[in-house]
Amino acid sequence: MSWPGVSQRRVATNGIELNIAEAGEGPLVLLLHGFPESWYSWRHQIVPIAEAGYHVAASDMRGYGKSDKPEAIEAYNQVEVVKDIIGLIAALGYDEAVVIGHDWGAPTAWSCALNHPDKVRAVGALSVPFTPRSPVQPMPMMREMFKDQFFYQLYFFEPGVAEAEFEADIRTSLKKFLVMAGGETDLASLPAKGPDDDLLSGLPNPDTLPDWLSEEDLDFYAEEFRRSGMRGPINYYRNHDLTWELTEGAPTQIAQPAFFAGGMNDGVIMMAAEALKAMPEYVTDLRRNELIPEIGHWTQQEAPEEVNRIILDFLKEIDG
Repeated sequence: MSWPGVSQRRVATNGIELNIAEAGEGPLVLLLHGFPESWYSWRHQIVPIAEAGYHVAASDMRGYGKSDKPEAIEAYNQVEVVKDIIGLIAALGYDEAVVIGHDWGAPTAWSCALNHPDKVRAVGALSVPFTPRSPVQPMPMMREMFKDQFFYQLYFFEPGVAEAEFEADIRTSLKKFLVMAGGETDLASLPAKGPDDDLLSGLPNPDTLPDWLSEEDLDFYAEEFRRSGMRGPINYYRNHDLTWELTEGAPTQIAQPAFFAGGMNDGVIMMAAEALKAMPEYVTDLRRNELIPEIGHWTQQEAPEEVNRIILDFLKEIDG
């Protein structure tokens, strides 16, 4: 597969190298993906943003794709991941950037803006609204909340378990997971799971793919994860407590221009309803805050035209 106008290279930052897909010239816009994705999740955004007059760089985050994959679980805490992105700004020859993230890339983008206002001139996020640091330790709270039921983030916590399940048949695993979290799936119809269940075995194996995910797209993702494995990506979930410990005393408000968008059928949005409602209190220059009908978690892939409109309107507003 090739993408006209888009090139890839590895860039040194924060003691590792990240693979980036980039296009265009002008002010820098960084695009940060989530789990289980790659730079490719931004395939519909890179060229339109570049054609609007920007240098766009969508990275494979640490642990993913062609980027470096540190072995230690602790290497995937958000303080370290944020250092990757802030370092990438300088490595690409810029003093500042607009940073936009989806899923795990969203808290990374928010944290970049929160802790480095001199480097991040504007911020955008998809699917995961901003929340300030929790007053209580995350993992004990999560275990108490979900003690009698299955919760994927608790399942991910034990090293090796979720990796083995995903990697047994990576293409089928990704297909099940991606379709499950898309807007076509009625989450209430999925089988109830107990606290000792696995993630994938009870999920339907779709006969056909939704319009937003082609067989070629799925092939690309499957090949990326066959090469990289799932350990690095899942390690992000194993660092909730360490990130919490390392961010004591962090600021609570983001003052830069910001936007947020999510899918009305996104399970994350459903879980984060209170955070979404409270977000304007903490993101004080929130220019756009939109929920897109009929889509689920994979915001920029399921609704590329709507997401491109939101991003391009936001960039036009901040840059004139």
